[in-house]
Amino acid sequence: MNTMVLIAGILAAMAALGHFTMGVKLYLRPLLASDMDTIPKKVMHTVFHYISVYMTLSTWMLIMIGIRGEDCMFDPTLVLAFIGMNYALFAVTQILIALTSKISGALFKMFQWIFWILIAVFTFMGINAGC
Repeated sequence: MNTMVLIAGILAAMAALGHFTMGVKLYLRPLLASDMDTIPKKVMHTVFHYISVYMTLSTWMLIMIGIRGEDCMFDPTLVLAFIGMNYALFAVTQILIALTSKISGALFKMFQWIFWILIAVFTFMGINAGC
């Protein structure tokens, strides 16, 4: 068992649960109900579900690698590095957008970066834990 990767997977599952509950309620439904032009609205609807697919698959991979880490029948390093870098870059992107926005307290109102950083850190720690 690779405990660090399993923790990353559990955090990713929590983030995915938030995405499918709070994300739908607070972001997707209001977007779809908005007066925005139909094409950009549908593009953003699609982007929301691109993230849904990525979060679901990466969560599953992290949990499976975390549980089966001792098998060492394969080298999960590339998969873990890819997932870790994605979440790290999600965090950087969100922090930059929050800090350059004119929203008061944006860094705390756009809090998802905290999950992204934690998932990335535990994933990278899991790479170093090895088999």
